[in-house]
Amino acid sequence: MVGAGRIVVAMLVVVLGAGVGQGTAIAEAPARDPFGTWTGTWEAAPSGTATAHPGASFRNVVHLSVGGSAARVRLSNRLGSAPLRLDAVTVALRETGPDAVAGSMRVATFGGVRTVTIPAGEDLVSDPVLLAVPDAADLLVTVHTPDDSGPATYHRAAGQTNYRASNGDRAADVDGSAYTTTTTSWYYVTGVDVLDAPAAGSVVALGDSLTDGNGSTRDANHRWPDRLAERLAALPSYRRLGVLNAGVSGNRLLRDDVGPSALSRLDADALSRSGVRVLIVLEGINDIKGTPNATDPDAFESAYGTLVSRAHAHGIRVIGATLTPYGGSSGYTAAREAVRQEINAFIRGGGGFDGVVDFDTVVRDPEQPQRIRPGYDCGDHLHFNDAGMRALADTVDLTMLG
Repeated sequence: MVGAGRIVVAMLVVVLGAGVGQGTAIAEAPARDPFGTWTGTWEAAPSGTATAHPGASFRNVVHLSVGGSAARVRLSNRLGSAPLRLDAVTVALRETGPDAVAGSMRVATFGGVRTVTIPAGEDLVSDPVLLAVPDAADLLVTVHTPDDSGPATYHRAAGQTNYRASNGDRAADVDGSAYTTTTTSWYYVTGVDVLDAPAAGSVVALGDSLTDGNGSTRDANHRWPDRLAERLAALPSYRRLGVLNAGVSGNRLLRDDVGPSALSRLDADALSRSGVRVLIVLEGINDIKGTPNATDPDAFESAYGTLVSRAHAHGIRVIGATLTPYGGSSGYTAAREAVRQEINAFIRGGGGFDGVVDFDTVVRDPEQPQRIRPGYDCGDHLHFNDAGMRALADTVDLTMLG
């Protein structure tokens, strides 16, 4: 007699594992529980809204950290103002550009159906998609929006070329020739989890543009969290972690500005993600140099304490990162530099964190410590080039991550 669990698996293989246009199960699909251990492998936190394109298909290119035997995707209407209807969502391995690897195209379903409506203010996670994905794979997550559902929730500064087809539902196209428009933002997709990853969980990098990757080479995956994922890949599976980049360009610690503040989005972008064990926090420079600017170090200390206590309530350890130099960039003043130094002294002193990574010490110019080393400066005296991003990632003591 076949066990009930095996029957459930067989049904899921038929519903979720079929290739587009086939309607049949994949013979090679493993007979395993698709609701086993999920690990976060990629993230893009919502940063705002963009003009919607009714009838268009958005093909998002996302670079995974760890692989697994199946995947599921998180789609968002969190910042939208009306219900978002999606009538096609697909997942595939990327060949090149907007082209998919032949035989890898899969339909994503939601509660067993292909069409879904996401209420305004909410995220939705797909059913398991039975597609084995390798470590460090590029995945294509494509959505078709048939109607005008109002402003689109997106991640503006992707640092990645993505694609749009304006001539109807092209979500299932393996050939990407219909995707004639490019964009450097991610639309609607905000996360990918994998099943049975060779990892012990995931680490979230919560930050602003420095974490988002501004200044690094586009399409190269040279953000510091990407480099951290490369370092973690060399570890045995019981120590390895998936890496989730929750950086939002322009983000602040203390108040909403470009996207919700770090405190406002902590649950949605970090604590609720799959398999999170550790949080690395690099937030605060936009509060210091922005308008209006924050000048009270006590407010930062209180906010960091709130982050830590909320993470600890979920069993998540928190690593505090010192704020990096920005001398020579817009918004810099000696008075604001004094605030940064006081905050960094608090972080270096422990500040209630479970560990500290001293980014400031590694990237500052020894001759002018209020500035970034010239070899790490992308040119605006605030953000880092590829070498600077590598230096940040290489500063993280992997033993602190577990």
